[in-house]
Amino acid sequence: MLKPLGDRVVLRHLEAEEKTQSGIILTGAAKEKPQEAEVIAVGPGGVIDGKEIKMEVKVGDKVICSKYAGTEVTIDKEEYVIVKQSDILAIVE
Repeated sequence: MLKPLGDRVVLRHLEAEEKTQSGIILTGAAKEKPQEAEVIAVGPGGVIDGKEIKMEVKVGDKVICSKYAGTEVTIDKEEYVIVKQSDILAIVE
């Protein structure tokens, strides 16, 4: 499993929409990259560049993140994205 360092968070994107709100079915290339993701692992935070970083998300949270943020990695055929906590825009409640 991945263990992020510093203020980083490991996310797994939730599935992209298969069709638009008006009912148009999307092909693989036309699907938008999903912005909603589930938190899989959270780094310890701490002092980074002289600033105290408190981790505000926890494992299991559903979040909205910047569309093209982070580094994509594949482990055991599962795709994950490693982002800085600042790339997470909101927690979905």
